[in-house]
Amino acid sequence: MKLICSVFLLLLLTACSSGPKLDTSHPSVNFDNRAQFVVVHYTSASLERSLQLLTHGEVSSHYLIGDGPATIYKLVDENKRAWHAGESEWEGRTWLNSSSIGIEIVNPGYTDTPTGKLWYPYSEAQVQALIVLLKDITQRNHIEPRHIIGHSDIAPLRKLDPGPLFPWKRLAQEGLGVWPEEQRVAQFQSQMMGVVPSAVWFQQQLALLGYPTPQTGEFDVATRHVLAAFQMHYRPQKFDGEPDLQSAAILQVLNFKK
Repeated sequence: MKLICSVFLLLLLTACSSGPKLDTSHPSVNFDNRAQFVVVHYTSASLERSLQLLTHGEVSSHYLIGDGPATIYKLVDENKRAWHAGESEWEGRTWLNSSSIGIEIVNPGYTDTPTGKLWYPYSEAQVQALIVLLKDITQRNHIEPRHIIGHSDIAPLRKLDPGPLFPWKRLAQEGLGVWPEEQRVAQFQSQMMGVVPSAVWFQQQLALLGYPTPQTGEFDVATRHVLAAFQMHYRPQKFDGEPDLQSAAILQVLNFKK
């Protein structure tokens, strides 16, 4: 009797643990990948400290690219949500942790000096590793080049990474991002006849490109932060948040392509 009860209990537990019987003969074609964006960061910390923070701290990312040999560490499965973006927005979508893949790169970021911030470059090995990784991620997840963005793009009021020395132009040349054509920028700039567009125009164009931009009609502090983030990405030689003809022309070129 005990043997019969034991066998029955085992069968019952097996049935319960196997879950419901599912018919998978009618798969839907109406779906998309969880990941729609790739967000790039720098760690502002050493490799050892970065690994500690990203694996046992309050933040995480899917990948970490080290310094030195530029090892690519996979920390979180792409199907899972990593905590790298925080409060963020791009193209009207908020809290991008749920819809993005995060890549952290070991880099000190910057040091404050009497003459301003001293930014640290990325090594050639890191850039090459990033290109290989991005090509793999974007191809598998069908992520558009314009959806490869920086932390400062999606959180311009509080973040500066990956900084002005990040090689956005080089990535775009590899098909991993967008970049304004210089001749087109010069053409649009000449058409402005020396007149810098209004705050309303800049706010609308920045929002159209994807930036979370207030629509106040004024060059307020928030708008200048957004403009500075845009400039740091597409015109890193000068990212002071001041509206000017070149920034306006770059915006026109990029939005004309959308």
